[in-house]
Amino acid sequence: MRRFWKNVTLEQGTFGYGIRLDGRVLKTPMRNDLYLPTKALADAVVAEWDGVGEVIDPAHMPMTGFANAAIDHVAADRTTFADAIAAYGESDAFCYRADADEPFAPKQAEIWGPWLDWAQARYDVSFRIVHGVLHQPQPEATLEKLRAAVRARGTFELAAMAKLAHLAGSLVAVLAIVEHAGAPEELWEAVCLEELWQEQNWGSDHWAQKNRADREAEFLSAARFMDLLRA
Repeated sequence: MRRFWKNVTLEQGTFGYGIRLDGRVLKTPMRNDLYLPTKALADAVVAEWDGVGEVIDPAHMPMTGFANAAIDHVAADRTTFADAIAAYGESDAFCYRADADEPFAPKQAEIWGPWLDWAQARYDVSFRIVHGVLHQPQPEATLEKLRAAVRARGTFELAAMAKLAHLAGSLVAVLAIVEHAGAPEELWEAVCLEELWQEQNWGSDHWAQKNRADREAEFLSAARFMDLLRA
């Protein structure tokens, strides 16, 4: 779609901050009014629409995309959406380790261990460390508490958390970002530990590096969306 507007403006209303294109209320893909809960997020969305060139490219408008998802999809069934995110706790990447005698195992313990320690203290849970790739269930009490923690988040937060969980494969990493327990860049490195380890030992591949850079950009955009909700 080509750009059809000249001016992008912001107005505060009953339901939050609305965006107008030449005076017309901006709509989501499902034709809902696009209202943002914080001015910081609204300003970021305004900047995306104001920065559009001749053609709209959704890939360059991540804040708008997350907001659309929150309004069109998450709001319709928050509990189901939240539970899908919480399910990543059942096979959290930080819990799956190499065998104890393998060279990679100490690095996993060094990098991932502190994040699990944080989550255990924060949510009063315990994790089962799994050596190998075969699935082993986490304690049901742990899953219940983590599910409750996810369900407690807001509609807009859940939209970003879904992207974070998909990219990280770790609910602990997502919750650490939600709780501001660590920098998103640090958590991304932890999530990519195995990839980085393989590159260090076997050499790098251009396309693998590009793929990781693209995923990192998405990850950091989702983390930024979370920050704008707190501003």
